[in-house]
Amino acid sequence: MNFITFRIGDDAPRPGLLSGDTIADLGDLGYPDLLTYIRAGHPDGMRHPPLKANPRAHALGNVRLLAPVPDPPRIFCIGLNYRDHAAESKMQLPPAPTVFLKLPSSVIGPGQAVRLPALTQQPDYEVELAVVIGKPGRTIPAENWRSHVFGYTILNDVSARDLQFSTSQWTLSKSFDTFCPIGPAIVTADAIPDPHALDIQLSIDGEVLQHSNTRELIFQIPDLIAYISSITPLQTGDIISTGTPAGVGFARHPQRWLQPGDTMTAKIEHLGELINPVVAAG
Repeated sequence: MNFITFRIGDDAPRPGLLSGDTIADLGDLGYPDLLTYIRAGHPDGMRHPPLKANPRAHALGNVRLLAPVPDPPRIFCIGLNYRDHAAESKMQLPPAPTVFLKLPSSVIGPGQAVRLPALTQQPDYEVELAVVIGKPGRTIPAENWRSHVFGYTILNDVSARDLQFSTSQWTLSKSFDTFCPIGPAIVTADAIPDPHALDIQLSIDGEVLQHSNTRELIFQIPDLIAYISSITPLQTGDIISTGTPAGVGFARHPQRWLQPGDTMTAKIEHLGELINPVVAAG
């Protein structure tokens, strides 16, 4: 099942269930947003509640897609978590997950423009598999990870490398307005039997710059859920972005920075494509 957040004209955002080119309007069932719907999951282990009525249907072409969870509680990102990315960065494999936060205020959806501020001269792209937490919990055993995952989506961890590498604290360099495209949908966990065997790639204007597979992850999703929840309880709607593979701009020769006029296409097997243009900030 594919869950989205959409807008019709200037109306308020609404949650929806996407099937082909048709959207079932979950707002008609009393859910003001997708987080409310996810929280309504049954305690018997269901990851999403059943649809008990027939909501309105909208054509995909008549709506504008937003980030599936426009305002997630927290976005946990994992640095240096692909073996091929560690190799291109000439860094040793980390002994524990390198976790940093990306501020929710940086989230945008499919088709929305990433705006490049004058403060950075080295904006970079990073395609990542993102995990959306459904069932909250603390100190979650790694073997129980599946019961806490609602689904998966694509996240582009846009980064201001010059600011990032000027300090040991990465959050602000990753959190400029529009630096966190997410989408196009959340694909429920039951539709992805093995999230550790997915083709992942990013292209700019048709040129493939990143292409790998999630089997290259150093710390897999069970490890990340267990590690993070041992420090802070995970909440419904939290996002864990699992890291990026090789091919990022700062590690290329010559280096390849984002420029106004670029169009980024982040693609993960079974999750679709997340397309965002790049413009100069006004």
